[in-house]
Amino acid sequence: MTAFTSRVVRIDQHGGPEQLKLVDVTVGDPGPGEIRIRHHAVGLNFIDVYQRSGLYQMPMPLQLGMEAAGVVEAVGAGVTHLKVGDRAAYASQPPGSYCELRVMPAKCVCKLPDAITFETGAAMMLKGLTAQYLLKRTQPQGGLQAGDFVLFHAAAGGVGLIACQWAKAMGLQLIGTAGSDAKCALAKELGAAFVINYSNEDFLPRVKEITGGKGVKVVYDSVGKDTWDKSLDCLAPLGLMASFGNASGPVAPFSPGILGPKGSIYVTRQTLFTHIATRESTQAMADDLFAAVTSGKVTIRIDQRYPLAEVQQAHRDLEARKTTGCTILTL
Repeated sequence: MTAFTSRVVRIDQHGGPEQLKLVDVTVGDPGPGEIRIRHHAVGLNFIDVYQRSGLYQMPMPLQLGMEAAGVVEAVGAGVTHLKVGDRAAYASQPPGSYCELRVMPAKCVCKLPDAITFETGAAMMLKGLTAQYLLKRTQPQGGLQAGDFVLFHAAAGGVGLIACQWAKAMGLQLIGTAGSDAKCALAKELGAAFVINYSNEDFLPRVKEITGGKGVKVVYDSVGKDTWDKSLDCLAPLGLMASFGNASGPVAPFSPGILGPKGSIYVTRQTLFTHIATRESTQAMADDLFAAVTSGKVTIRIDQRYPLAEVQQAHRDLEARKTTGCTILTL
């Protein structure tokens, strides 16, 4: 067996950013269906915070991180879509991307087009694939057509800024919310048709005003508790409430009976890993994302970079909503 040493970020118990520790581990050879990949850049996501804090309970010790980009160093038996030397990027379970080198399942790892840098690849996979499944695969009755209104919360975040651009390319009228005027301006610049600063304006009456009282076909919500109730009231009849995160905390239990009087609306809780459960679906979604980026329809904004050793500060800034666009850890 070949053995290498890698710096990794690990936690031994759930808690705050202070739990994130940089340690050395030994990395061996890939088994069947696995690869060994040396990272050039690592993506940071809110799911990392949920796993660290304990909102999502995980077995300990836990090596964090869900996305990265780098070069394939070794390929296990049965892996045919990748070879040694390939530039590659992924969003994948299990966690473990906060590191220099790792062995991992090959299923969700995709060849990275030469036109896309490692930093962009690391920043775009989880957030870009999330925007892809939301806009293309999580649609209301009758689908989405050019001119339709959708509401997207946290529009200046990593997923939000990609969604703003992609929605514009699809001809959608995206109403983006964010927590400051600067963030709203950024979302507008990148394709949101309308923006609402929900720290100083009630988004519900503003959405009704924008849509002429009709409401939106879909609400895409990663905020959770703070936006849930009013989001339901923003929907047109037969509209879809698509929850995909809990940045403000988990949504409280509610009675399905309330959905009828609100217009026979639909509610779904989505997660990326259902959509990328197979090699085929992962590749199809990644191909769509790569095409959107290489064509220039979608630009991946990396607004924060932290060395791997400064991962605690990166988590503090993410939780304090000090970040916009994508954040990466550099190696």
